[in-house]
Amino acid sequence: MGNSDPIRRIAILGGGTAGWMAAAALARTLKQTCEITVIESPEIGTVGVGEATVPPIRQFNAMLGIDENDFLRKTQATFKLAIAFRDWFRRGHFYVHPFGRYGATMDQVEFHHYWLRMRALGDGTPLSSYSLTNTAAMMGKFLLPAADSRSVLASLSYAYHFDTHLYGKYLRDYALARGVTCMEQTVIDVRLRGADGFIESLALADGRAVDADFFIDCSGFRGVLIEQALKTGYEDWTHWLPCDRALAVPSESTQDLSPYTLSTAREAGWQWRIPLQHRTGNGYVYCSRFIGDDEAARTLLGNLEGRALADPRPLRFTTGRRRKFLSKNCLALGLSAGFLEPLESTSIYLIQSGIQQLLSLFPDRSFDGRTGEEFNRLALTEFEQIRDFIILHYHATERDDAPLWRYCRNMPIPDSLAHKIELFRGSGRIAYYGRELFSEQSWLAVLTGQGIVPERYDPLADVMAIDDLKNRLAQMRSMIRQAVEAAPGHREFIARICPPRAPHAS
Repeated sequence: MGNSDPIRRIAILGGGTAGWMAAAALARTLKQTCEITVIESPEIGTVGVGEATVPPIRQFNAMLGIDENDFLRKTQATFKLAIAFRDWFRRGHFYVHPFGRYGATMDQVEFHHYWLRMRALGDGTPLSSYSLTNTAAMMGKFLLPAADSRSVLASLSYAYHFDTHLYGKYLRDYALARGVTCMEQTVIDVRLRGADGFIESLALADGRAVDADFFIDCSGFRGVLIEQALKTGYEDWTHWLPCDRALAVPSESTQDLSPYTLSTAREAGWQWRIPLQHRTGNGYVYCSRFIGDDEAARTLLGNLEGRALADPRPLRFTTGRRRKFLSKNCLALGLSAGFLEPLESTSIYLIQSGIQQLLSLFPDRSFDGRTGEEFNRLALTEFEQIRDFIILHYHATERDDAPLWRYCRNMPIPDSLAHKIELFRGSGRIAYYGRELFSEQSWLAVLTGQGIVPERYDPLADVMAIDDLKNRLAQMRSMIRQAVEAAPGHREFIARICPPRAPHAS
């Protein structure tokens, strides 16, 4: 037996990052066995801000067969080793969420339990000293991870900062070269089948219609297909994540090309700084209940490191998610699926995850309901896990100097997050469910960074003789320090692997 009714036509509504990521991945996987059409409105521009990502983006690019150096050059990308948080736990406090591991597991015991043992004995060495990624980020260096997975020098991981407009264009060119069709048209109506309510076709402003077996909604917050046509419903998470607006603005690049994203907590939200090769991306995510738009703009512009290159661009959103991402013959990706503020750079990851989940549960024209339920179960779980990780930053704070922070400190939190916090506080152990984007190492960085100190540690960490432990920890710190000191600066590394093209080159 086999599938007798495969999908032959896919229509993607909306270009932008989500639409072109989907088109590129489907073109690569389906190898022209299926017609893929992207309908891109000529009236809607992409935001084009500097976008920060998380390490799985490298897997997505690798799946497409993209050359890293070519990608870096054409998207004006830089490397991202970490996210740094300033003034989140309290004013004047600074910590880093690095990609990669802390130290190394020894005798089946997670490394941080040895660090907690030393801490209990009065050793004040910060956890960050055992992170190759953190050390390199703070010294403005970059190096690739070592090939030997047993080495602490293999513990580094990285992602990218890039211009989303250029990344969308890069993937557009990739998809068009592999047979994807692009129609620059506006959709004026969505026609549903009378028998089952599935989407039948999209009516265009020029009088044509686009028929397809399967539709992907990348229309942004409006959710033209998933919400306006299929009325899937939306789950509002504003009571946990009250920020509802953002302003984005590019500024002149500074000499300091830091290999990390900087997030600075402000009175009514937080400000990002994302360094690209040619400029810096900046933005202020804030809660309109606690600050006006004009004051937010003054705050953003008053805290730029270089001259603003445009007027701040406003965005409005409601944090939350669709009740279903896959409904009937329609999948929502990107902003049409939901919105989690970009505090931990998850926006592009959630697009990537949706695409990869689609490929692992790819339907045929029967659209078996059980497959759709499994897709939604996995996707909703992932959204909730990332939601909890973001809430942690707001809730575990000592700040009480402004209404937003007082609200977040005292708000009830999801039971799933409360369990993680209490387990860590009591035992130093991290509840981890296997399929999560953010590893135990990431939770460790933010739990400790936001001031949650465990009362105990794993008793098996006491088995190792103390002198042996001290020697092994000293050796780790020394290897990390020597590797980072020998590494090139971030800007130097980029110039070495993708030098600027001569002016006459295309």
